[in-house]
Amino acid sequence: MSFLIEQFIQLLVFLNGIFGSLGWAIIGFTVLVRAVLLPLTVSSIKAQKQLRDLQPELKKLNKKHGKDKQALQAAQLQLYQKYNVNPLAGCLPQLVQIFLLIVLYRALLDFLNGGLVSDEALQFGWLNLAQPDPTYALPIIAAVTQLLLSLMIAPGAETPDLVSNKSKDKQIKEANEKEENTAEMAASMQQQMLYIMPLMTGFIAARFPSGLALYWVIATLFSLGQQYYISGWGGLTSYYQRLVSRFK
Repeated sequence: MSFLIEQFIQLLVFLNGIFGSLGWAIIGFTVLVRAVLLPLTVSSIKAQKQLRDLQPELKKLNKKHGKDKQALQAAQLQLYQKYNVNPLAGCLPQLVQIFLLIVLYRALLDFLNGGLVSDEALQFGWLNLAQPDPTYALPIIAAVTQLLLSLMIAPGAETPDLVSNKSKDKQIKEANEKEENTAEMAASMQQQMLYIMPLMTGFIAARFPSGLALYWVIATLFSLGQQYYISGWGGLTSYYQRLVSRFK
């Protein structure tokens, strides 16, 4: 990790010399790193999309096999083989990206606080890149873009109706109430997570040097474009439709 951190610092120094601006150096650095990681991120997004597309079929298998876990696992494996889907395909790229994110964070932090550039070079617009953004503009942008990305990645909130709502049987009614409570709890947890991550992003961006916040904003914008190119608006469409229907 120390070796990678040093290489990233040297790359920032090199880009700062080319652009003559640390802010533009961080932007160029972010785009360059994300471009290098593109094959990994694309394969991860495609794997996630394949699994999302198979969700209706997987729900049917869950309903069909019930509590027979062995039969369910065999059916799921057969389904994955039929559509040539590897459910673990998206894991390794995600782990690599998390590791590199930690390295990038350490490199940027060491670079900003290491006295490698002058105080004048640290100025980028209204920002001192070694200090938190005093206007909170970048933290807000970081939170909003992260929210949009979270909504795009999120699957639809449709919940299968496994227990009929029309039955008058007491036990079936109780089962239906349990199903509705479970669906409501799952939807509530999903909704909370959609907002917790952007709030955490905004809070962290407000506390850390604005150079890190700038990196995060550019990286998220890159991810938004990448996500849209591969899978469209994703869950953002479903969220927008639900939002519109509430106000009708």
